[in-house]
Amino acid sequence: MKYAIKTSPQHTTWTDMLDVWRAADDIDVFDSAWNFDHFYPINSHDSHGPCMEGWVTLTALAQATTRIRIGCMVNGVVYRHPAVLANMAATLDVVSNGRLELGIGAGWNEEECDAYGIRLGSLTERFDRFEEACAVVTGLLSDETTTFDGRYFQLTEARNNPRGVQRPHPPIVIGGQGEKRTLPIVARWADHWNYPGFDTEGYLRKRDVLHAACAAIGRDPAQIVTSMHVPFNAETGPGPVAELCAQHAEAGLDLAVVYLPPPHTPAMLEPLARALAEVG
Repeated sequence: MKYAIKTSPQHTTWTDMLDVWRAADDIDVFDSAWNFDHFYPINSHDSHGPCMEGWVTLTALAQATTRIRIGCMVNGVVYRHPAVLANMAATLDVVSNGRLELGIGAGWNEEECDAYGIRLGSLTERFDRFEEACAVVTGLLSDETTTFDGRYFQLTEARNNPRGVQRPHPPIVIGGQGEKRTLPIVARWADHWNYPGFDTEGYLRKRDVLHAACAAIGRDPAQIVTSMHVPFNAETGPGPVAELCAQHAEAGLDLAVVYLPPPHTPAMLEPLARALAEVG
């Protein structure tokens, strides 16, 4: 199993995040590093606190690192037209020398959308729009020109040049567990699925659903990397993280994303890396 870190750009400082990512880049145990795409803090007692924009921080962190793969888990397509998102992703893939993992999702944060005047729409509308966005993004990152005529997006011989370093495109990462819409979309479009829960049992149940969705369209599920977040508690240290990762590895998980809490500090990385190395 591979390991990653995640630092949300909320309730933190740029300097602290930069120090953590630079340190992680020098520790081979960590395969990738992630941030998130929100404008307000989430899962927090204070949604009015500081929160840096995800794409700007990710681009700066790409320039501050050389080895570790980078990504946002995940970008809400509701915030940006997918053609613009594809151009941003292609450019960042170039800037990072082919290290980008492109996380995309339907979007869900009503507080942000209401505040900014962004139409989130009903659950059905969100996923209809998301599925169209997956087609648009994949086309623009893979093909010389893309023509698309959907309900939400229309493109006519649209170009995205350069299309990025990785072929056919940077890995597409989709998070979620909905059985009716999300997992069939993962089966069709994703190279990497992130299960949003923290329990091995739930992961295994949803993985079975994903495998069935893959079988329905004739896709080999082994082509899809699987990941899960593992929360790090600064008070208890890396021991419980390593224990959870051992359970997840036994279940066949491909990537454990260790979610680091603020205040972010590189001091937690070496003990964490040693504990994870023992898991293997």
